[in-house]
Amino acid sequence: MAYLEIKLTLPSPEPWKDIFTAMLGDAGCDSFMDGEEENVLLAYIKEELYDGDLLRDTLENHGLDVTVQYTVTRVEEQDWNAVWESNYEPVLLCGQCYIRAPFHAPRTDVKYEIVIEPKMSFGTAHHETTSLMIEYILEEDFHGKSLLDMGSGTGVLSILARLRGAAPVTAIDNDRWAYENNIENNARNHTEDITVRLGDATAIGEDRFDIIFANINRNILLNDMPRYAQALRPGGSIFFSGFYQGHDLEAIREKAASFGLTFISYKEKNNWVAAKFSK
Repeated sequence: MAYLEIKLTLPSPEPWKDIFTAMLGDAGCDSFMDGEEENVLLAYIKEELYDGDLLRDTLENHGLDVTVQYTVTRVEEQDWNAVWESNYEPVLLCGQCYIRAPFHAPRTDVKYEIVIEPKMSFGTAHHETTSLMIEYILEEDFHGKSLLDMGSGTGVLSILARLRGAAPVTAIDNDRWAYENNIENNARNHTEDITVRLGDATAIGEDRFDIIFANINRNILLNDMPRYAQALRPGGSIFFSGFYQGHDLEAIREKAASFGLTFISYKEKNNWVAAKFSK
């Protein structure tokens, strides 16, 4: 599987990195990294999903008072993994959850240690949306509750929920690399009883869940809201992330309300949001 790297040189890191991350996410990019220079953003998109005209329109006709320089280069799979390993650092969240790669030293002074081989999958807890979702997970009671992790990426969210007592757990992602990576990470963390499916929201089928995670992006969340609402049992909770505070959050709240989902709370970090709803 080949990816394309889009290298953006911005006039300044803030607020442009967050803004263009969201815009490129809507254009099909699924992974982002900081460049060596603080004003450089690296975005990655599967080669078969790349649309040069869409990218050009996104980066040149955005209507913002800013001009960005960008280049597009092809990245082979083995090079991608080398980039991940050279940039990936372990993360400690809330003093409880330590997320590391297999090549990092373990820790024995934390409640939860999760080993993630990131590869090409999104969800290493470095991004604000993943860390915000983990904060929610560490606060919630999962014992004996069925759970769906939609757009699961590496599987880090479903793994942590399983370690906190959720069962049965299902993880779904439409990317084959993420699907395979998720299975591998379950084996690393002794959570092999998590069911992993390859597909989009249609893969939910007729299953129903007490808790749903959907850390994807604004457009997919809005489009798939009917399926999420249908899959959530009455009295259940659903956690959305992958969008911004302000207009994005209001759009999510309005759409959720139309399907009987009640807004409970939200968390924000660097303008990224995770929000909790109930049914």
